[in-house]
Amino acid sequence: MNDNKPILRYNANERTNHWIVAILFFMAGLSGLALFHPALFWLSNLFGGGPWTRILHPFLGVAMFVFFLGLVIRFWRANFITANDRLWLRRVDRVMRNEEEGVPPIGKYNAGQKLLFWTLLVCMLILLVSGVVIWRAWFSQYFDIGAIRLATLLHALAAFVLVLSIIVHIYAGIWIKGSVGAMLHGWVSRAWARKHHELWYRDVTGDKTPHNPGRKEG
Repeated sequence: MNDNKPILRYNANERTNHWIVAILFFMAGLSGLALFHPALFWLSNLFGGGPWTRILHPFLGVAMFVFFLGLVIRFWRANFITANDRLWLRRVDRVMRNEEEGVPPIGKYNAGQKLLFWTLLVCMLILLVSGVVIWRAWFSQYFDIGAIRLATLLHALAAFVLVLSIIVHIYAGIWIKGSVGAMLHGWVSRAWARKHHELWYRDVTGDKTPHNPGRKEG
C-alpha cells in the first residue's frame, strides 16, 4: 500500500454541484437582502435594479434548491447520526482542542457536518415552500393575507438560520486544514483522512488498523 497516494474525496460532478449551490446561495442571499430592508436596497444594483431583483430572486432560490437536492441525493446516506456521532458531540470540546484521546473515529462526515447537512435541508425546504406562498407574480393570489404574512416571517427566519449555518460551514472548512482543498481539487492525503475521518478512511483503503488505539468506537 502506498501511504503517499492521495484519496479521492469528491469527484468532479460533486464539486461542480457544490460550487453551483454556493454561487446561487450568494446571489439569492444578496438579492434577498436587497428586498428585505430599505437600507440594503442598494444591493439591487448588482442585479440590474429593483424590478430585476424582484424577478430574479425567486428563480435563484428555486435553482439553489434544485442543485442542493443533487447534493442531498448524493450524500444523505452518509449523514445519518450514529452512536459514534453522539459520543463525538459529547466530547466536542476535545475535538476543538485537537485532542484525540477518547474521541471516537468517524465516517465520511462528523456529527457537526451531519447536523449542518440536515439544518440546511430543513431551511431550504422552508424557504422553498414559504417562497412559493409569497411569490406574488405566480402564486400569492391563491393564499390569504394571514398565510402570506406567516410565510414571509418563516422565509426570513429560515434565511437567517441558513446564512448563520453557511458562515459556520465556511469557518469550519478553513479551520480544518485540507477541507477547502478537497472541494477544490477533490483529493485528500491519507494522513488527513485517517486523522479526521478514520472510519471512512478504512472503508476506502481497506486498512483496518486503528489510527489511535485509545479511541473508543460506538
